[in-house]
Amino acid sequence: MLLLLLGTPPAKAASTAPSACALRGTTGWTDEGHNTDYSVFQRPIGTIKVGMIFVDFPDAPATESPADDAAQLMPGADWLWNASYGKAWLAITQQQRWVRMPHNSTDYGFARGLSHETHEAYLKDAVTAADRDVDFSRYDMVYVVATRNASAISFTPTYVYDPGTAGVVADGTRIKWAVTFGQDMWHWGPKLVAHETAHSFGLPDLYAFDAGTDAHRFVGGWDVMGLIGGKAPQYFAWESWKLGWIDDGQVYCQASVGSGTARLTAVEYGSGTKMAVVRTGPTTAYVVESRRAVQADTAACSTGALVYKVDTSAQTGYGPIRVMDAKPAATPASGCRPLDDAPYWAGESFTDSAARVRIDVLSADGYGETVRVTKW
Repeated sequence: MLLLLLGTPPAKAASTAPSACALRGTTGWTDEGHNTDYSVFQRPIGTIKVGMIFVDFPDAPATESPADDAAQLMPGADWLWNASYGKAWLAITQQQRWVRMPHNSTDYGFARGLSHETHEAYLKDAVTAADRDVDFSRYDMVYVVATRNASAISFTPTYVYDPGTAGVVADGTRIKWAVTFGQDMWHWGPKLVAHETAHSFGLPDLYAFDAGTDAHRFVGGWDVMGLIGGKAPQYFAWESWKLGWIDDGQVYCQASVGSGTARLTAVEYGSGTKMAVVRTGPTTAYVVESRRAVQADTAACSTGALVYKVDTSAQTGYGPIRVMDAKPAATPASGCRPLDDAPYWAGESFTDSAARVRIDVLSADGYGETVRVTKW
């Protein structure tokens, strides 16, 4: 919401080292903290070698070509390459044949809330079925693609090895990371690859897990970890910083009392300062970044400075990032705001008096916004 800050903000520019705005995660699993445990998750930098295998079932034999299924997913590698500013590449090797799973598709217990052990058993059967023709020691992770005819394999979970379970070993290699693609791949398309693979990097889900409410109330369509099919999906600049895709030199940090100005270029572009961060506590901060929608039909209505709150103590699915909605008093002449949780335009401001933070959007052009961030 738009608020006016009473009084005069401090004039001192007190930008600090970006590391002062990096927050530690405290959940012990996927969260928005910078202290990713790379003994558990995989590093999202460089070439990631992926083996893609295709499985069908006694009760759901494949009638399509593996190439048909692969075509639904393979563009995801290019999408991730662009989103990571060329820092991460999925080198996917397709095993272009169907391998038969030992059990019916309905026997694998695929449902929301699928346990790690049940998921691991499915992965183990797939790897074992393909092992005769696949050298799994060549790959960092595995994609298992179920035939389109297997309606029981309804959705797409990510597997991360838990040392407390037996795990899956093939060709002398432990399978630590995998994605098992189900029928929702035909709905979400290639960006599902980016969403699920990013879980193996340590990113949490940004949609809401609780039932009976708006699942996308936290971030709307602004991040592929939330609404995969949103009108402006990308990774938040905060996440790109966490993953090492943008560096400290592209971050403006306000960790102490003061005020400063930053010129932001949109996260969809590779260069320039990508975000301004105002730290508000041990696990919380406000972030402002510049965004440009990717679809031409919405670009005029969904550009601007996006403000969101990060809480690295919040668990996956419970709002570790929440976008602050800009609601102008009147509809601007330039058009509508079709996305939920709309961005701020030049002349607008956000204030959280309790956190003693104000963010002003001073100006904008086709490439980004100039903002002033204040902590008092």
